[in-house]
Amino acid sequence: MTAASIAKEHYRVTLKNGEYEFYADEPKTLGGGDTAPAPDDLLEASLASCTAITLRMYADRKEWKVDTIEVSVNVERVANNKTVFSRKISFTGDIDAEQKERLLQIAKACPVSKTLLGEIEINRSVE
Repeated sequence: MTAASIAKEHYRVTLKNGEYEFYADEPKTLGGGDTAPAPDDLLEASLASCTAITLRMYADRKEWKVDTIEVSVNVERVANNKTVFSRKISFTGDIDAEQKERLLQIAKACPVSKTLLGEIEINRSVE
């Protein structure tokens, strides 16, 4: 579980997940202090890091000679309440086209990808 806390400072949020403390903020153009990633940046980072980790695990298990895996993610909200994630993946190392294609398929299996592509329900309560 991750908990967020915000005081009067616009719009710096302290996030705690039991083990780590980290922050989110909005850019100055939106009235924030630009002291930490914005919430959308954290969402992009979740998908990018999960993808990279999943691909590294798979490549290591297959003993493929993948030196680096680079993943960039951009989130964009478009018309009709639709959100589009653009994910670009690149590799270095001794890896052929067939292995790259397999890794692109494996990227869809990362837990964050599955969550974003699945049915989402958000339960709410106020205390």
